[in-house]
Amino acid sequence: MYELTHVTKHYTRGKDTIRALDDVTLTIPDGDRLVIQGPTGGGKSTLLQMLGALDRPTSGEVVLDGTDLTKLSEARLTGVRSENIGFVFQSFNLIPTLTAQENVETALVPLGIKAKERRELAAEALHSVGLGERRAHLPSEMSGGQQQRVAIARALVKRPKVLLADEPTGNLDESTRDEIMDVLERLWKEQGLTFIMVTHDSALAKKAPRLATLRKGRITVKENAGT
Repeated sequence: MYELTHVTKHYTRGKDTIRALDDVTLTIPDGDRLVIQGPTGGGKSTLLQMLGALDRPTSGEVVLDGTDLTKLSEARLTGVRSENIGFVFQSFNLIPTLTAQENVETALVPLGIKAKERRELAAEALHSVGLGERRAHLPSEMSGGQQQRVAIARALVKRPKVLLADEPTGNLDESTRDEIMDVLERLWKEQGLTFIMVTHDSALAKKAPRLATLRKGRITVKENAGT
């Protein structure tokens, strides 16, 4: 479970102070599926960085499973990210010179998992996203949707508790978007993930059980009816 209490994040730009997050208090239960929406510059990506232990707030607490991430050393934060949090980005972020299999295995290297087990786990993860036969392909040999499936497999191969997705369908056409969301929603259910996604796509936001809206750093959360 995430518990954010009075979280603020301020940036200085010249003589101006930008309030990316302004007194955000939010609880995200285990197994939740939360979509975050809002205008550009409203604080969405900043909030995701806080949840992913990629940045620290100016003030406030970001607690994950009873541990305040704001008080951890950089080394311990790296450990939290490596073990507990999977990331999926709009731009896929695959290493172009590595095969799909090798790209997925990169998520397991920091965990000290031996090569044979890494290969087995990566193959299983690729199979789970429908790419069992594309393990030896380079990113350049795959479509955008297939590359995003590899990125999802890489994020989930270590079986994290949390999946954070920043515009995961932003570079995809509508049909491929729906395929990728089907994969993400299926894996969310199968693996019992806490799934938090930033998107500009209102059609996707309407399907989420909970919707958080960020405007000028302030957050409101509502339950979506009929989901």
